[in-house]
Amino acid sequence: MAGPEIHVVTVAYNPGEELERMIVSLEDACPGLHYTVDIVDNGTETGIVNRVAADRGARIIRPGENLGYGTAADLALLNSDADWFLLVNPDTIFTPGAVTALVEATARWPEGGVFGPQLANMDGSIYPSARELPSVSTGVGHALFTTFWRNNPWTARYHGRTDVEHACGWLSGACLLMRREAFWHVGGFDPEYFMFFEDVDLGRRMTEAGWQSIYVPTATVIHDQGMSWRDKPAMMIRAHHDSAVRYIRQAYPGVKNAPLRGAIITGLKLRARWMTR
Repeated sequence: MAGPEIHVVTVAYNPGEELERMIVSLEDACPGLHYTVDIVDNGTETGIVNRVAADRGARIIRPGENLGYGTAADLALLNSDADWFLLVNPDTIFTPGAVTALVEATARWPEGGVFGPQLANMDGSIYPSARELPSVSTGVGHALFTTFWRNNPWTARYHGRTDVEHACGWLSGACLLMRREAFWHVGGFDPEYFMFFEDVDLGRRMTEAGWQSIYVPTATVIHDQGMSWRDKPAMMIRAHHDSAVRYIRQAYPGVKNAPLRGAIITGLKLRARWMTR
């Protein structure tokens, strides 16, 4: 077998034709690599998933309920003995050689536990997918000002650079190449996150365990941001803020952090209420 083995997992919820486009794009993204594909089907409309799996040689895992993103990924990877886990959204398209570029980067970063590509939006702009872990100052500044002052200094610091390979705090869960040893060292994804912030939480726990999160801009993946939820934004805004509250409680535990934690959580709840008016 040439090269390492990649276990690709995508979590689907009543997808459209984008699922097949993503899987087809893997063929040119993985030269020299052996990979298998699992589709965790969290939805109820099975037709497209069944057809794509049959046509593309993918395995379907049906938990019988919507487990959310991280828990579904954990389920698919539980007994995997692949060298690397590649978790990817269905609404992405790999550019040629993208996965190979991610794997090549692992040799340059032996302490890297998770690697992420450059994420390009559909209009060609670059999404800031490699970010710093949200500190009090940057997190609050970003949350308060980004809606109406996009170039504020807190958001710029939080978003970080998109043009150079570097270690960062966390990487977007839209596409992650994860070292098996590192992923299970930190216990996989936290099942308490149904959706949103499971990638931030993974980056935090990787850092605490001594692993690095590495951004690799030579690997490019195109992502149709929010395709799966843009028809129900209010519900997703609330879900995003609920997950942010959970993250704050975990990142700032204990009695001494209670005043700070309470202030941030109050601010998040007010922001969610304002954004969903």
